Amino acid sequence: MLLLTFQASLLALVALSFVMVVAIPVIFASPNGWDNNRSFILLGSALWTVLVLLVGILNSFVI
Repeated sequence: MLLLTFQASLLALVALSFVMVVAIPVIFASPNGWDNNRSFILLGSALWTVLVLLVGILNSFVI
């Protein structure tokens, strides 16, 4: 069960990273991108940080 949770959170981290690598430059390149999408960028960054910490904690239990 713990291994499945670790794998799912790692998959979510990788998927979110790919989405943000594409979305953030597109948002900043668009006119008024930061003003219109500030909440998206901040929410994505916060979620990414939580997933990094979660994967780190779960990694210590799996290995």
